[in-house]
Amino acid sequence: MKPLNLRVNGEPVQLPVEDDETLLDVLRDRLFLTGTKRGCGEGQCGHCTVIMNGKAVNSCLTLALEAEGSQVLTIEGLAEGDRLHPIQKAYVEAGAIQCGYCTPGMVMAIYSLLEENPQPGEEEIREGIKGVMCRCTGYYKIVEAVKTASAGVKKHG
Repeated sequence: MKPLNLRVNGEPVQLPVEDDETLLDVLRDRLFLTGTKRGCGEGQCGHCTVIMNGKAVNSCLTLALEAEGSQVLTIEGLAEGDRLHPIQKAYVEAGAIQCGYCTPGMVMAIYSLLEENPQPGEEEIREGIKGVMCRCTGYYKIVEAVKTASAGVKKHG
């Protein structure tokens, strides 16, 4: 076991971890932040996407020890109390939630996209979310949610 020190959703975290433990394992199984989903475990589906030091990462491919000293943001850290983040609000309003399994990873990918490009065009949106697989939709409502969110993020951001 080795010590891990990081900040998750703004809170300091210190715990011992195994060399082969992933960030996903720590988030879900040790910190009980179960919004981050366990999908393929191979970095192909994007359901485990979180923000680490400002960049979207697949937490299933990130060893926990690689997150030493990092800032990690999960889906649980987006809302402010009962107030949804503009991306979450737009997602609900656009009806982009289907089964919901990909939603946390998709929302975090959108967050990363809008941090880099607050006003993306449709092609940029599709490029920005391509790392997260949704089996329920044709992505139309998701793209519409991003367009709506980009206006909300601009206002609130």
